[in-house]
Amino acid sequence: MIRQLRTIGTLALLLVAGAASSGCSYNQFVSQEEAIKTQWAQVENQLQRRNDLIPNLVETTKGVAQQERDVFGQIAESRARLAGAQTPEQTMQAANEQSAALARLLVIVENYPQLRSSETFNRLMDELAGTENRIAVERMRYNERVQAYNTSRRQFPSNITASIFGFQEYAVFNAPPEAERVPSVTFERS
Repeated sequence: MIRQLRTIGTLALLLVAGAASSGCSYNQFVSQEEAIKTQWAQVENQLQRRNDLIPNLVETTKGVAQQERDVFGQIAESRARLAGAQTPEQTMQAANEQSAALARLLVIVENYPQLRSSETFNRLMDELAGTENRIAVERMRYNERVQAYNTSRRQFPSNITASIFGFQEYAVFNAPPEAERVPSVTFERS
């Protein structure tokens, strides 16, 4: 009889301890998800800042670089896709396309020195470079938050809480495959 009471007491104690630690994990997941959402908002904020700079950059250089209209068109298209993105995945895709188009613009600047001589263009390029740095920092912070959350989600005993309450894995912000290719810069004109 005493043995049965001890077994029941031990099981009750384990159940209470499990429930208590489960509640802590639940609150931790809620906090981490909110931190991820807040950090994603910061990524979007910096993407919007870049999006607001692009029209000025395009207008400043449009008259000087008529032969490069296709690059400016790609920038405008990627800007429209970014503005219309509904999910983080769509936003990531649009932002990556915009980064690729902006990289092509930088190659054009290397090929056509008269673009660099414009004071307004230089100021806008500095702003754009600063914004790109800010975006990179915010993406890194977002990925750090996602990593912490996903790690907690997979660790025991938190993985039980995550499974019970349906906490899903978040995707990290990855560079597109095109980012692995080095852009070619040539100073020769045809």
